[in-house]
Amino acid sequence: MNTMPTTTWDVLDQAHAALRAAVAGVGRDAWDAPTPCEGWTVTQVLQHAAGDQLGFASTITGEPGPTENPFAPSGVLAGSASDLLEPALEAAAQAWAGVDPDAPTAPTPLPQPDLTPEVGAGACALDAAVHAWDIAVATGQPSPLDPALARTLLAVAVQIVEPLRPYGAYAPALDPVDGDDDVAALLRYLGRHPAWTPAGA
Repeated sequence: MNTMPTTTWDVLDQAHAALRAAVAGVGRDAWDAPTPCEGWTVTQVLQHAAGDQLGFASTITGEPGPTENPFAPSGVLAGSASDLLEPALEAAAQAWAGVDPDAPTAPTPLPQPDLTPEVGAGACALDAAVHAWDIAVATGQPSPLDPALARTLLAVAVQIVEPLRPYGAYAPALDPVDGDDDVAALLRYLGRHPAWTPAGA
């Protein structure tokens, strides 16, 4: 039975569900597969994603953050994928569940100050959702992003991503293409090719 806490932030709940499903769908021999995150394996993307969720949580609660640098993941798991991911998602969900949506600002690990709770929770969701997509497409799974979620996340992304690109958090945006749907528009803005496959890595 899934006992994961939910939050007042639907977008975060959806993103966490997408990441959890993508990780659960990784085959036993797929953890070393290449991903849209250049130079990173599926395992490294998982480590990064889990570390980022702990980073958001610890900024809110003051509890310990990730023990490994999310931007230099080892690619080696000490236990199962679930052992790494579930505590991170639970910590983030519990942290955001305690944030007052009407507060003027919410603490985040991002360099931008004074983000509203809505944007801060959306930033946490954006991180989880895009890495869910990375893991899914790297391992032959369907995209976990739907148009409604992508529209919500793109509205957040345009508020936070540009200052993060110099830090390597997101690649340069790709040019829009006529006919792009909401998911493709989000992915291109985040520097990802919507048609990426392992064969094209």
